[in-house]
Amino acid sequence: MFEVKFFNNMQYIVKYPEAYHKGEKYPVILMLHGAGSRGTNCYSLCKNDYFTITQMHEDFEFVTVAPMCHEDSWFDLMQTLKAFVDEISGADFCDMKRFYAVGQSMGGYAVWQLAMSMPAYFAAIVPICGGGMYWNAARLKNVPIWAFHGALDNVVHPRESINMVEAVNACGGNAKLTIVEDVAHMVWCDVYENREVFNWLLGHRK
Repeated sequence: MFEVKFFNNMQYIVKYPEAYHKGEKYPVILMLHGAGSRGTNCYSLCKNDYFTITQMHEDFEFVTVAPMCHEDSWFDLMQTLKAFVDEISGADFCDMKRFYAVGQSMGGYAVWQLAMSMPAYFAAIVPICGGGMYWNAARLKNVPIWAFHGALDNVVHPRESINMVEAVNACGGNAKLTIVEDVAHMVWCDVYENREVFNWLLGHRK
């Protein structure tokens, strides 16, 4: 079940698991889309690869919250995103100990930045074909990270993910990187098809 809602001037989708019961707490994924899903019609976001792929997983137990970027990039909405994270973490369906962030491409960059800005909120993150300010990576030393990148990516160079993961681990953090061979930029499809990724998320709590 999808619901389209508003936070300030930003639209977002809430996708509930099939076994959802109002009043119960669930693990929550904040999903940040890539540049190709920017716009003002939030219903089109329901067709994002994240949703079309994860709906095929049996017993997918997460509530997914997916805002829509109506500006040029997530960085234009970063202050709104920070306030949104605070809002969703206190939602009646959100288990605050199991609040995660997943993002692809432009959304991967935003996941790195949000987690560096608000490390206390996230139990774990999965940034996909993104990158960030690796000189600020010490803020992520207590956030479990599993990053992904396609080896053949010619849109965002794999070095972007490598720099972030190496910097986090150099600060004593817990980051791992999977480089997917023979895949270019759209590595997120491989990630969303891999149930192990979501089981890994559930293995981490604040």
